[in-house]
Amino acid sequence: MVRLFVFLAAVQLVLLVLGLISCLSAARVRNLPRFLWVVIILLVPLIGAVAYFVFGRPVQPPRGDGPIRRIQPRPSSPDDDPDFLRSMNTERTRRERELLDKWEKELQDRDGEEKGPRPPAPGA
Repeated sequence: MVRLFVFLAAVQLVLLVLGLISCLSAARVRNLPRFLWVVIILLVPLIGAVAYFVFGRPVQPPRGDGPIRRIQPRPSSPDDDPDFLRSMNTERTRRERELLDKWEKELQDRDGEEKGPRPPAPGA
């Protein structure tokens, strides 16, 4: 009889831990707020965990014969976002072109100053 109680206590502990982990790691829960599910699982260990698995666990969408459409996850940082990197690249190349045009104009102005006024062409 003692072995049966030890076994049932172990099952209850496993259900309690699994119920808490499942409840806390789920993206969404059904029927009650997550906080209430945690309280129910902790205060009524065996029945609370079973109730969460039956009534609170999120339902997986049914799988049909068609392909499963998955929404691409949003990038977590700008370095992971290809659109952001592309916009940075085009912005950088635009600024570089403007800077290069400015340098070329300054260089042409310096060349004009160094040469001074041009002498008239012979025969003109």
